[in-house]
Amino acid sequence: MLPPELPPLPALTRAEGELIDRYLDVVDLLGRINPVHHGDTYRGLRAAQALVGKATELRDALALMHQRGETELHAPTLTRALRVLDGERRTARVTLPPLSDS
Repeated sequence: MLPPELPPLPALTRAEGELIDRYLDVVDLLGRINPVHHGDTYRGLRAAQALVGKATELRDALALMHQRGETELHAPTLTRALRVLDGERRTARVTLPPLSDS
């Protein structure tokens, strides 16, 4: 049995697609650095080192959008794109876990 098909990505400009991709790259690295998750310091160090380059790429994607006259972020469209690309799970790794009752 095949897994359910994901909904299609909404129509994005090339710059919006680049923004989403670079944003998720940064989120993934921040999730690896997050001290509330088990792991070793070397893993966090490597992620922090890579974060510098990915943050630069994110900045460049936003700068390109601005230069091209794309001065507004269309949040509903970008939100749909993030959901299709598993953004909820990926961004959840950056936050603190909920308090436990114990």
